[in-house]
Amino acid sequence: MRKYCLLVALILPGAGWANEPIQPVEPAKVTNPEKVELGKMLFFEPRLSKSGAISCNSCHNLATGGVDNQVSSLGHKWKVGPINSPTVLNSSLNFVQFWDGRAKDLKEQAAGPIANPLEMAFTHNLAVETLHTLPGYRTRFNAVYGKDNFGIDEVTDAIAAFEETLVTPNAPFDRWLKGDSKALTAQQLKGYELFKAKGCTACHNGVAIGGNSYQKMGLVKSYKTDNPAQGRGAVTGEKQFIGWFKVPTLRNIELTYPYFHDGAVWDLKEAIQIMADIQLGQRLTEQEAEDMTAYLKSLTGEQPQIVLPQLPPSQPDTPKPEVKS
Repeated sequence: MRKYCLLVALILPGAGWANEPIQPVEPAKVTNPEKVELGKMLFFEPRLSKSGAISCNSCHNLATGGVDNQVSSLGHKWKVGPINSPTVLNSSLNFVQFWDGRAKDLKEQAAGPIANPLEMAFTHNLAVETLHTLPGYRTRFNAVYGKDNFGIDEVTDAIAAFEETLVTPNAPFDRWLKGDSKALTAQQLKGYELFKAKGCTACHNGVAIGGNSYQKMGLVKSYKTDNPAQGRGAVTGEKQFIGWFKVPTLRNIELTYPYFHDGAVWDLKEAIQIMADIQLGQRLTEQEAEDMTAYLKSLTGEQPQIVLPQLPPSQPDTPKPEVKS
């Protein structure tokens, strides 16, 4: 039966993909381009930080898979955050935001780093006041929201609108799901069969191939780490959920190293072997690990082609809001 299923997969790519545990990413549909453009400006705006040097893109670099490829990001005054920065690409497909799920959506998530003392280290009020000193932003917010007196609610709404466009469609695996018989190599197809057979799709499924559930890190075997993050347990206050984290998306996974919430592993093949061991209690052979690695590399989609925005210039005659050190 297993051989028959593999034969069907090889001969009939895309046949009944809706019944597969994974579905393809669709291109973003922009209904309000003015809001998206404003959100893009704010995503790249370092003046939302206390130092005037850190933007959303600092930790979620759109040129490097939506991450900074650091174990943990550097924030204000070179402070090191407690956890690895997840990718912003396809983040709109997550059922909650942050590793511990403390934000219900992208809008709520966008507000967090601005006021986090380890990240942008500003306050929402001062960040908004700074934007109010820039006529270019007042004009744009008025055009999008119909008012000059915008606040943090409008700021985060615009950032979320931009982030919703950061999807990566047309990965080789997506093209195969839709019927392109030449989109995947034989090794990648074999890796996908292993991915399903070993049980990986129990957590990594859906359009994002993850991002739609919580799971304990070290389900079958304990995971040893020096990272202090407690995951979902820190949010709910329930001890039984310490060490539970949002299952990360596997889309663009070859670009988003280092891996895991603690950024402990830099090699994708090694990460696959560790997860099979501690989550599924299975030891992969070298060939199995290589085949699954080849499959996961087929999940790299078209990266967003972003034209850097022209940010409004500071007005020399306008005093900047006072920031206390």
